[in-house]
Amino acid sequence: MSNYDNPLDNIKIASPCSADWSAMEGDDRRRFCGDCKLNVYNLSGMTRYDAENLLRLSEGRLCVRYFQRPDGTVLTEDCPVGWAKVKQRISLMAAAAFSLVISLFAGIFVMSSFRRNTQVVGAIAYPRPTPTPKTVPLMGNIAVPTPTPKPSPEGQKMGRVVITRSAGA
Repeated sequence: MSNYDNPLDNIKIASPCSADWSAMEGDDRRRFCGDCKLNVYNLSGMTRYDAENLLRLSEGRLCVRYFQRPDGTVLTEDCPVGWAKVKQRISLMAAAAFSLVISLFAGIFVMSSFRRNTQVVGAIAYPRPTPTPKTVPLMGNIAVPTPTPKPSPEGQKMGRVVITRSAGA
């Protein structure tokens, strides 16, 4: 009895239909098939709860379309495995976008560090020169001091030195 508790776990297609889903008129959950004159329900476009209720409450013939994993479970809109794939793909794209933005800013920083042309706008302020003292002309007679002779220390001989060589040397 526990085998039939969940209708999605025991779903089987008795006679596969060759009609093309994209050629039918309708939305992602239900389309009308002109071949069999029935509504075809897309279980993979519904939540698990809605798909189970549709299968439990249906009476008579019911045409369905669904995707089944290799382990036999039916994929629904809120399938945790499908959401995990979506989250993984979104996280991968977010990481790629973040890396791209960081690389862009790093490139801009590197390029700006090579080019350091700084433009300064404003009035030029020159440093003020320090005032030189005013020179006053002096007039008059020049008095040059006379040098005083230095006293020579005693015992010191001054004069020209003559070196003579002896014949024997």
